[in-house]
Amino acid sequence: MVIQAKLRNFYVLVTAAYNEGGFIENTIRSVISQEVPPARWVIVSDGSTDNTDEIVKRYAAQYDFIQLYRITEDHPRNFAAQVNAINAGIAQLSGAEYEFIGNMDADVTMEPAYFRLLLEKFRNDTKLGLGGGMIYEQDVDGKFKGRKTNSRTSVAHACQLFRKECFASVGGKYIPLPYGGPDTYAETTARMKGWHVESFEDLTMFHHRPTGSAGGLLKSCFRQGKMDYSLGALPLFEILKLVSRVWEKPYLIGSIVRFAGFVHSYSQREQRAVPREFMSYLRKEQRHRLTSLFRAT
Repeated sequence: MVIQAKLRNFYVLVTAAYNEGGFIENTIRSVISQEVPPARWVIVSDGSTDNTDEIVKRYAAQYDFIQLYRITEDHPRNFAAQVNAINAGIAQLSGAEYEFIGNMDADVTMEPAYFRLLLEKFRNDTKLGLGGGMIYEQDVDGKFKGRKTNSRTSVAHACQLFRKECFASVGGKYIPLPYGGPDTYAETTARMKGWHVESFEDLTMFHHRPTGSAGGLLKSCFRQGKMDYSLGALPLFEILKLVSRVWEKPYLIGSIVRFAGFVHSYSQREQRAVPREFMSYLRKEQRHRLTSLFRAT
């Protein structure tokens, strides 16, 4: 118990929630069941009109580390909205003492040992700047299976835990981008600054939001293609990545639509959303992966 009390001060969490009444209670129950709970957890209700606030208030009255922060100003519901909500939560932590800071979605759950084990990963690797678990989602049979895009070298936005010094080195906040990808920007910048970034196969994060409609998926695919371009992805890398994903929903059509989004931005010569230094580093990483792939074939 003494060890747990000490570890509790290691990390804080921020969650952005917009009308998450159908999911957030399970997320809260998952966090309060952690063997090592956070020192503070700021849940930002971004103008929710459902029962999200009532659920959070009920638990905040029972657990002093939970704080509800509500955004009431009207604003567009775009990709910057969630990032701005997360940053508003981070601002609420000003002056707090912690060693690790995490962003966690409002529709995920994890095993009680999740954060204890993740903190051990950080203690065992002093250069680990960003860590997390693999994402599991429900298939048509209702069984949870690992997301096919899970990668040891990438930490999903659903739950990114940063060492405080690493988070400061990437700017101390998430960067709003026109087509999304703030998590990719953060983790790539962390590597650029010399930190290790890793997802661990023995840590599982369960994502509960159901897959959207086919039309919504295709719209998302097109947007993701424009996101890849805005981050500075190499065209050849984009092509090979999408070829490798033709077996993921919505299968071949999804890869085609995502590439169409990339080509659309490319043909319009849209301005990249990231600094030149970032784009150069990202392309260096992608060239290295392409070289490794071709050498292996």
